[in-house]
Amino acid sequence: MNGAIIAGGQARRYGGHPKGMAPVGGVPIAMRVRDALAEATGLPPLLIANDPAAPQWLPGLRVEPDIQPDMGALGGLLTAVVKGPAPVLCVAWDMPFVPAGLLRQLAEGLRLGYDAFLPASEGPRGFEPLCGAYGPACAEAIVAALARGEREAVAFHPAIKLGILPVAEVRRWGDPRRLFFNVNTPDDQQKADALWRESFPSSD
Repeated sequence: MNGAIIAGGQARRYGGHPKGMAPVGGVPIAMRVRDALAEATGLPPLLIANDPAAPQWLPGLRVEPDIQPDMGALGGLLTAVVKGPAPVLCVAWDMPFVPAGLLRQLAEGLRLGYDAFLPASEGPRGFEPLCGAYGPACAEAIVAALARGEREAVAFHPAIKLGILPVAEVRRWGDPRRLFFNVNTPDDQQKADALWRESFPSSD
């Protein structure tokens, strides 16, 4: 099982700055994601990023740009599945609270025969597509979705066998609202930082 950090988007709501490098609890978010993936897989993750400065963000990680540029989150997932290569655990680089234990549990879902295994959440979709395990069969389905002009991270789901980790299982690792909190704006970063210091006061 490999890991991939999805550093997509142009961070317009973050003033164009690389939001994954914003600190939460004194550590850049992307470093927290890197460490969780490395602990879950035993391997350094891949960094999916198109910014020319990406090699300086997390030195030592292999950086791969999207193999189909300008395709949004779905393009990032395709790159992770192909270049990881799959099976691969994917986490967006703006999620500071995702724990390694949850990622290991998602990886186990692929061994149950699913092509992708995602955690249930309280988000608008009811699950988190940018925190999940993806198998090799996803590549063809994603390519077909992109060819149809679809870019949503869930566009290929009807073509694969999708499994969802029940919310009761997700809650073993914490409140889903915290686990999948993502930082899109400077205000989000301040909220995440306060939440981290409240949850882990010893890190101060």
